[in-house]
Amino acid sequence: MNSGFLQNLFVGLAMLMAMAWPPAAAEDYKLEPVRGNVYRFSAGHYHSVSMVTDEGIVVADPINAEAAAWLRKELARRFNRPIRFVIYSHNHPDHIYGGESLDDGKAQFVAHRLARKDLIRTKARTRIPDIVFKDEMSLHLGDSRVRLRYHGPNNGLGSISMLFEPAGVLHVVDWITLGRLPWKDLQGYDINGMINSTHDVLDMDFAVFVGGHGDVGSKQDVRRYLGYLEALYGEVRDGMLAGMDLRTLQRSIHLEKYRDLKMHREWLPLNIEGVYRTLADQSYLLMRPDVKQPSSK
Repeated sequence: MNSGFLQNLFVGLAMLMAMAWPPAAAEDYKLEPVRGNVYRFSAGHYHSVSMVTDEGIVVADPINAEAAAWLRKELARRFNRPIRFVIYSHNHPDHIYGGESLDDGKAQFVAHRLARKDLIRTKARTRIPDIVFKDEMSLHLGDSRVRLRYHGPNNGLGSISMLFEPAGVLHVVDWITLGRLPWKDLQGYDINGMINSTHDVLDMDFAVFVGGHGDVGSKQDVRRYLGYLEALYGEVRDGMLAGMDLRTLQRSIHLEKYRDLKMHREWLPLNIEGVYRTLADQSYLLMRPDVKQPSSK
């Protein structure tokens, strides 16, 4: 074998491994009512939503090909209406791969322009969106609509909120996870963007929140999640300003108020590391002349 073939083989294997989230078994697929004409689709610990109207169905995030194929059959069995729109929450493959399983040649695929641009640039093997937007867009089906909004950086590229009306259901993927800490060391996350985006959605009119992971909850639950993000960021920042190194911060920050959140014990040290890395890499906090040099205690 020549070196070029081997290099391409290794690159391909690396990409597959990077995308190899554990698939849910068929018995873990569920389609459950949330509020009004909005339903939550679950594939293990992954979630998306669908809105059913007399004119057709809006689906968010296929998750993967197998999950999307099951969802398409289940929607057809229960409602016998066509899928009119498929909305991608952002560019990450563990949520938007498998779009082809929802594509009957009639559905229109929608995403933020940054998400579509990245999918094309990286040669993603999923259905590429037809429709893009910059700041806001509304999709109408009969008396229902979905309001799509870009809040700036938070997680991935082109990550958006989806407000389903009149049901009053808000759907956000990855940067708000109710009942659980954010993912490990926040790889790919912008902590300040998460805070700003969550402030934004709290100004929106919704009754029920459905995340791409975590629990279904209320606006008050989203407000508490924001409190965790702000407390996490504030304690890491203040500790760094006081000259604490990463290991000292991980030993001294406990955030006991949020101990009931899932993965608190396992992921809090990793969340701290993620914020520390952001402050060091993006804000150059450790290079500021007014900041004490880190010292272990």
